[in-house]
Formats: sequence, C-alpha cells, structure tokens
Amino acid sequence: MTTKDRLHAKALSALTHHGGPWIGLTIAAPLTGGVLLICQTWLFADILGQAIEHNRPLAALAPAIGLVLALLIIRATLGALGERAGVSAAEAIKLQLRQALFAQLLARPPRAADQPASGSAASVIIDQTEALDGYFARYLPAMIQASVLPLAFGAVILPLDWLAGLLFLVTAPLIPLFMALVGWGAQIATTRQARALSQLNGRFADRLRGLLTLKLFGRAEAETASIVAASDELRRRTLRVLRIAFLSSAVLEFFAALGVAGIALYVGLTYIGYLQLRPEPLSLQLGLFLLLMAPEVYNPLRQLAACYHDRSSAKAAIGEIEAQLGVLPTTIARPSDAPPLPYIAAIAVALSDFTIRTPDRSRAILVNAALHVAAGEHVAILGPSGSGKSTLLETIARLRPHEGSAHLDHIELAEWAESDLRGRVTLLSQKPRIIHASMADNIALARPGATPAEIVRAAELAHVLPFADALPDGLDTMLGEDGVGLSGGQAQRVALARIFLRDAGLILLDEPTAHLDGELEQAVLNNLLRYAQGRTLIVATHSLAVAAHLGKAYRIAGGRLLATPVPAAGKRSAA
Repeated sequence: MTTKDRLHAKALSALTHHGGPWIGLTIAAPLTGGVLLICQTWLFADILGQAIEHNRPLAALAPAIGLVLALLIIRATLGALGERAGVSAAEAIKLQLRQALFAQLLARPPRAADQPASGSAASVIIDQTEALDGYFARYLPAMIQASVLPLAFGAVILPLDWLAGLLFLVTAPLIPLFMALVGWGAQIATTRQARALSQLNGRFADRLRGLLTLKLFGRAEAETASIVAASDELRRRTLRVLRIAFLSSAVLEFFAALGVAGIALYVGLTYIGYLQLRPEPLSLQLGLFLLLMAPEVYNPLRQLAACYHDRSSAKAAIGEIEAQLGVLPTTIARPSDAPPLPYIAAIAVALSDFTIRTPDRSRAILVNAALHVAAGEHVAILGPSGSGKSTLLETIARLRPHEGSAHLDHIELAEWAESDLRGRVTLLSQKPRIIHASMADNIALARPGATPAEIVRAAELAHVLPFADALPDGLDTMLGEDGVGLSGGQAQRVALARIFLRDAGLILLDEPTAHLDGELEQAVLNNLLRYAQGRTLIVATHSLAVAAHLGKAYRIAGGRLLATPVPAAGKRSAA
C-alpha cells in the first residue's frame, strides 16, 4: 500500500465516527447474525440427524424446529436492521462532510489562485461525496464480517473436524490475497475514472456558462463535439473499472467453489469409506453441519468481493476531493455549533501606497493611493465609469489582489480570517446576485437564521414592500435566476434589503440607488444613513445627491485617488 493509499484510508477511517451509533449497529448486527448462524446450522443438522439416523418422530423434534425458525427470523431481522443502519450512517456522514466541504470552500477568498472551478467544486461536493455511500453502507460492514466470521467459523469447526477446519483456515485467507492483487488494478482505473468525471463536470459547467460567447465566435459545434468525445472516453473508463470488478468477483467465486467442493468431496469419501482420517466415524449430524457451513464460511468473502468496488470508488473520491478542495477537514461542525455573531463595531480603513492592477497586470487601475476612513465615518467615492470605483470596493473586501498597505481595524487585510472578514464586512455590488428562490429567501441570504419579522423589516427599509405587496404572494413570490421578473431597480432593492439584515462594521455600497427616481432614492438613502450610524460606510456613486449626504468624498481620476469637497445638497448630475 502506497503512502497516498494509507492517507486515504486514514481519511475514510476518520469519517467513520461521524456516523454515530448507526455505524456500531451496522457492524454489530451481521456479527451477531454470524453467531446465530452457527447455532441455527447445528440445530438444523441435529434435527436431520435425529430424524434420519435415530428415526425420531416429528412431534419430538417440533421444539427444535421452532427454535430454528425463530433463529431464522431473528437473523433476517438483524440483516435488515444492519442494512438500514448502514444507509443511515452513510447519509449522516455524507451530509456532514458536504457541510464541512462547503464551509471550507466558502472560507477561501473568492478569487484565490487555488480556487477550483465552480463545476469541479460542485462535482466534488455532490458526486464524489456520494461515491462514499457504498463504502460506509456496504463495504465497511462487509470488511469486518470477512475479517472475523470466516476465521471464527473455522475455529468453531476445527475441534469438531481437524481436516475441515484446517481447510477453511487455509483457503479463506487466500481469497482476500488474490482479491488484493486484482484490486490494485481496480484502484488505478477507478482513480482515473473519478478524475475524468470531475474534469468533465467542470468542463461542461464552464462551457455552459460561456455558451453565448461560444456561439458568437462560432465555436459551439466544436465544443459540443469535444464534450461528446470526453463523455465517450469517460464511458470507456467506466467499462474498464467494471471489467476489473467482474474479474475480482470471478477470482473469489473460483476459490470459494474449490473450498466448498473440497469439503463435499471429503465428507462424501469419508461416508463411503475411501478416507479414514478420523479416529471415530463421521456422524450424519456433523457431516451435514460441515456441508451446510461450507458455503457460509466463504459467504462473507463473497459479500466483500461484491462491495470491493465501493472501496476503490471511495478512495478515488477522497483523492479527487483533496485534489480539488484540499485536505479533508479534521472536524465537522454542525450548523447549530456555530456561535452567534457578537455586536459588530465600526471598522477603520487605512490604505497607503495602494496600487490595483488589471488581472493580467498590464495596466494600473489605481496607483499609490491613500485612503483613511475613521471608524464610523461615511465616505463617498466619485469618478466616471471605468475609473475603478467598483474595483476599489472589491479590493477592500479582499476580492481582488493589491499592492501596498491595506489595514482594517489596524490589522493587515491579508491576515483577516475569511469567516471574520465576511462576518464584519458586507459589499453590495452593481449587479447583485438574485437566485431562483422566493423574494424572502433572497433577502435571507444575508443571514439564514433571520426571523420572518426581521426579513419583513429589512424589506420595508429597502422599500421592497411597496412592489412586493402588489404581488399575489408578496415576499413569497418566486424570482427567476438573475432576477428574472424584476426590474433593475427592484432587483437592486431586494439585494439592498440584505444589508439591513447584516450587522456589519464596514458597509461597502456600489451605486446602491441606481435605477431609482429622485424621491425613492432619497427615501432609501435616508434609511441607509440611519442604519449606518455607528458603522463605517463607503459608497461608490455617480450621484452627487448621494455624495452630498456623506461626510467626506474622494474622486478617482487618472489612476489617482484624490480628496474632493463634498458636493452641495440637491445636485443629481453624474460625477
């Protein structure tokens, strides 16, 4: 086993305890059933021996027959209970792992260099995590059974018949050995198949997102052909994995059949007198017991072979998860474990020798800028379109790289923990994200635990209620993706309502009153300013009327950030 395989096995083992009591029941049920199987088989062989050898009447055997039926029902119940427990354990582990991976993904800076493509991340969290289901629901209990029951059965049989017991103890370990030899090839093929699936999902999602661009450049048909070719290659990889899995099962069945045939041959030759390896004659009861137990000795190994592919899939899934999202989290916190957010104080902003460049670093958007905003101060950023106002706000929110010094509350911007930064800083962009959900759910994205009354209050402050109440379902009205069904101003106000649900210490707003007429702009602005009392507020805007209500103003011109007088109240011309 390679170091990587050991690490993956360790990661799977670490996830096991998140299955709770279901994991214990998944393992205990079949082991208990194995003990009862020995008792049931011995009783059944005794019943046949008493009836055939000693001509016992049926009435005398009725209690033993009833006990055999009772044991059969109990074993069936334990089997069903073990399967149900395995499914429940796997679902619990997958749910908590998905929550942890999603939280780990959100904890990264949104534009980090190692951020995976959205399609690949979705594939990992959904598909690769789902691939762990078979490992915990089927393979883990089958592996425990295969490790314990064949040896236990052999140990029980050995004092009764040394040759049969020795045959079981020798042949049973050989089967996992040959399975492992075949399994190495299966693991390699499964890992390649998991990687190909993740890449195909990411590629498909990226092409779907850029479908309009591909059509404009005449590349839609070529990309469709490449997706078809990649899908066909994935199909071929999947068939290779299945071919190896079937080979593994064939190897096990071959050796299991040899073991059962060996016991049958030994018992038959002993009864007809060709073999005399026992000091006393072989009774009918013992012979039947050996024949009945022979398939059961190898049955746990058969189950392991049937589930062996689940192990390969799980290890490949763990490898793909770590390749895309990093090392698995060592602890999985439940949502209820998260502490409540404390009161958020205003945050001071200090930028010096601050430079922002385009993503390809070919052009500087802002050069050697200096900006000092005291805690609780309200500042306007003015400038023509394309001057860099939006980029500046995104950089302060650590969504873009920068050069120079940037401090929030006297802490270097890069040193802020992602969760703390997102909890204390909120940004409203010019094109806020509206998802396919109800209006209330879109507002509640700012704070999922918000009460209905708090959501209504936020909608009221953002002046969402006037147009929401005119709809049949009010705030429960379903919205289309990207705000389909709303005007630009309405979508902006729905996103603005999220600000009133947050308890942020630094509020960054990019054209918060865009698409609003003068009267509505004034009403929304008044609510914003009242809410922002005691908080730091930085607003990028074209509107001089908006800037006139703020305490300080800066203008971006020629790549420089310059202090400028606050415009006189009442002006609405573009900056």
